[in-house]
Amino acid sequence: MIKLLTGQFGRFRWATLVFAVMCAACSPRHLIVQGLASELASQGQAPEDDLVLAREASAFYLKLSESLLREAPGNLALAEAVAGGFTQYAYAFVQFEAERLEARDARSAQQLRERAQALYRRAHRHAMTALEQHSPGLLKALSATTTTGMPPLRADQIGVAYWAAASWGGLISLSKDDPDAVADLPAAMRLAGLAYTASPEHGAGALATLMGSFEASRPGGSRTLAEKYFDEAIHLGRDSHAGPLVAKAENIALAAGNRAAFELLLQQALRVSSTQRNLPNSVMRARALWLLENADDLF
Repeated sequence: MIKLLTGQFGRFRWATLVFAVMCAACSPRHLIVQGLASELASQGQAPEDDLVLAREASAFYLKLSESLLREAPGNLALAEAVAGGFTQYAYAFVQFEAERLEARDARSAQQLRERAQALYRRAHRHAMTALEQHSPGLLKALSATTTTGMPPLRADQIGVAYWAAASWGGLISLSKDDPDAVADLPAAMRLAGLAYTASPEHGAGALATLMGSFEASRPGGSRTLAEKYFDEAIHLGRDSHAGPLVAKAENIALAAGNRAAFELLLQQALRVSSTQRNLPNSVMRARALWLLENADDLF
């Protein structure tokens, strides 16, 4: 799921960007905003594997991107970057910290969970706003009992739909005491399913991982089907992505009480993250190490 956007800019490029923002008031506003939106969306893909640096850089980048998105809410590339950035920030730096704090400081952990909820909600709002502009009535259609007859997503909508569904799932996972939020699970799954139908290989297994996580967590979900999604994601990742391995360990091996499989999958994730150095794998490496350290309490 993690492909965090850090917004690393070269000195000259950054100075040019800031100057353009300052001059927006005296220039053709729409062209300026759209141009900056494209620039920020592309810069968000800059590689980074230092978790501390990524966390420090992300906040300003996300705020700047979000301010531009408000000016161009239908810009799909920027909406994808913003929704993805908030979702990943919530997962990697807020929700995970809450989990690690839970045993020794339950009050602080709850405060962090509430913050993560707000970030997921923010990500989902931005993503759905962009999708609605291009596919009016989509949110209402997702509330139906089936996606039969619903227009397929276009290629340029897949990434936004993925983050809309992922942030929705993150919000629901932290809202188990909120019946209204939990009731949205079928709609979130339908949105993920629409994206998966259109592009099952999206994100080199990220979308298949999301489908597996939804299937494993839904009431009456099929563990066999969830495992199939995770195995597909692992195959698509081709030993380059630790995320599907960690997801399978938590959703399948842990749920089945299979400690040997749990530890094997996490060790595989550690090997992948050590050979393929990037931010998503660094996040998954930290989670895998934490899960292994707490295996005695989990089983």
